Amino acid sequence: MRKEERLAKEIIEKVGGASNISQVAHCMTRLRLQMKDTSKANIAEIKAIEGVMGVIEDDTLQIVIGPGLVNKVALEMNTLTGLAVGEVDEEEFDDLAMIKHNEIRSKNNTPFKNLLRKIGNIFIPLIPALVASGIINGAANFAKNAGVDPTETWMQLLLFMGGGIFAYLGVLVGWNTAKEFGGTPALGAVAGIFVFNPALATVELFGEALQPGRGGLFAVIFAAWLMAITEKRVRKFIPNAVDIILTPLITVLFVGFLTLLLIQPIGGYFTAGITNGINAIIEYGGVFAGFILAGTFLPLVMVGLHHGLTPIHMELISSTGVTILLPILAMAGAGQVGAAIAIFVKTKNKKLKNVIKGGLPVGFLGIGEPLLYGVTLPLGRPFLTACLGGAMGGAFQAFAKTASTGIGVSGLSLIPLIDGKYVMYFLGLLVAYAFGFIFTYLFGFNEEMADNIK
Repeated sequence: MRKEERLAKEIIEKVGGASNISQVAHCMTRLRLQMKDTSKANIAEIKAIEGVMGVIEDDTLQIVIGPGLVNKVALEMNTLTGLAVGEVDEEEFDDLAMIKHNEIRSKNNTPFKNLLRKIGNIFIPLIPALVASGIINGAANFAKNAGVDPTETWMQLLLFMGGGIFAYLGVLVGWNTAKEFGGTPALGAVAGIFVFNPALATVELFGEALQPGRGGLFAVIFAAWLMAITEKRVRKFIPNAVDIILTPLITVLFVGFLTLLLIQPIGGYFTAGITNGINAIIEYGGVFAGFILAGTFLPLVMVGLHHGLTPIHMELISSTGVTILLPILAMAGAGQVGAAIAIFVKTKNKKLKNVIKGGLPVGFLGIGEPLLYGVTLPLGRPFLTACLGGAMGGAFQAFAKTASTGIGVSGLSLIPLIDGKYVMYFLGLLVAYAFGFIFTYLFGFNEEMADNIK
């Protein structure tokens, strides 16, 4: 039996059967299941499945499997449950299941977590495209910096393919935002067009030409959210016979004018405040700011809220051409790699060694969740020493003032996207690896902790 087939069948069994699953989705490393009755899921037995690296209970049950494999497991579950990936089974929850579901939701229902979770849901589906485009762009820019003529046909083609998603990212973000808030995705895409359409530069309002892209992705998210809210409100009083005509017409006109008159200008001040604030924190906070930012990033990854920072990276790139935040935060995963190597050197536990061997290759490439949920977090103290190792790397990156021209990757994979200071970024990785190793080897791990790895 193939590994993905075995995992899919065992997970389905441990969550209460195929009939208990209402939605199957996934991100880069996690299988995300929406269940009708969460009380039927045996979390301890799910964690014990060979190949499962961790479980997070949230609005959806998130099962960490790892990159590549998670896509195959999701497709297997698609076949076994009869649900397409992302499709929702509309069957009503029973009362007991709804009570349990609401208990989990209330536990995680803080405004800040909800905001980051929503933003994460908007950007997670875009990550594969951002990764591919970012690497293509980075490789082309690396070649250009090495002296390759940018007018060469193959260079122009690479730059064209790598830059495409960034030119139309507002449309995709608008689509996903409207979908996330229960609106028509195409109307959300229109909201993205309102904000980024180059034709805005030919339109004058109150004697001033409008600015394409003003307010950035935050303006798109707000406009698309407003598009979804307006559509649902308008639909309540529009007769069914003319709903297909009048509801979108009224929605687009109302939100369109509001976007140009209010959302774009306010969004412009908001995004300027965020980007200037981040730049100021790193500029004036220096190594201390880098230490704190990198050292506190793994807890965000732990609860799956790190994707909420994606629009901040994108705004930094849009306004300055680079994000100075990403190389700093990338050090968190590098600190964890160093911690995992230290544990591998010290432990005699064969299962723990195998888990580390499986997680290290992708850990070096910037995907830290297998090591996070399979090693450092279950062991406890190594999670803290990994954070400290990452903090040291973050301090170095802040000192070196490295920056990235793209997002979507981390670790060694980020090197092609670094804006010129490739060697300094790599040295920062070595600093995080080294201190993650030293802190963990000296006082972060003892053999008794390996008993937590079942």
